[in-house]
Amino acid sequence: MTDQPADPSAEPPFDPDADPTPPRRPRPNTGPVQYKGDDLEAERGPGLGCFRFQVAILVFFIFLTPLSVVWNWPPIVSTILLFSVILLLLVTGQTIIFLLRLVSADRRGRRRPLASGTKTVGELEDADAGTDTRDSDEAQAPPGEGPVRQ
Repeated sequence: MTDQPADPSAEPPFDPDADPTPPRRPRPNTGPVQYKGDDLEAERGPGLGCFRFQVAILVFFIFLTPLSVVWNWPPIVSTILLFSVILLLLVTGQTIIFLLRLVSADRRGRRRPLASGTKTVGELEDADAGTDTRDSDEAQAPPGEGPVRQ
């Protein structure tokens, strides 16, 4: 070792094409989606009909609230309608989050989008890990082209 300070002008080489994000650890394929410590079960939560009903009521209240002001209804009625819209937004938002979790739990397996000329994020991650999830026809296709047709 020397007592000389390091040269401040000497920096490590900078690669503008390098990915700045750190690599993510692979997801374990553990089975069912967990929700509050238990398996996510569709029967225990709201369904699509409940969601549609909530959206219909929400749309009705969204239109009725400003009309109540235009029609000179008592201010307490307009206030109740406004807070009802806020409450319905909260409940409807939670319902759609639950339904989206059900859909994502249903589609846990990787599927390739139809008519996609590029690799998906999952395929790129698998390629980095050394595995390939594509079909053998697609794996032989040149980049930018679909599966090899015969």
